[in-house]
Amino acid sequence: MRFPAILLLPILLLATPSCYLGQATVDAPLDGQAIAQLEVGTSTANDVTRLLGAPNQVVELGTGSAWLYQAQNGKQMGIWLLIFGAFGQDTRSDRCWVFFNEAGTLTHVGTTLNADQAEYHLAGS
Repeated sequence: MRFPAILLLPILLLATPSCYLGQATVDAPLDGQAIAQLEVGTSTANDVTRLLGAPNQVVELGTGSAWLYQAQNGKQMGIWLLIFGAFGQDTRSDRCWVFFNEAGTLTHVGTTLNADQAEYHLAGS
């Protein structure tokens, strides 16, 4: 029995190679130079707000508080070739925690700035 060539057309159309690139960001990247201006023991909550804006999250800690500043950058890539498909996603974040005592003076700063390092890649590459 011969396979009719016309039946191959829908299979070829459905199996057309394709690719996908996408990027998703959440909030603006954190400004490392602004964070560097913060001085433990000297900067106040008002100084932090002036330099970094409103925090994403505020946590009350007994008599003090902690503020979280955060931004994310994610990149996605996918490819479909006939019967093979691959997808990759890389999401990186900027995070800055600032801690204040009961007087509103900065006591600690913890920062990770990685959002700009997100890359396009396929799984396994």
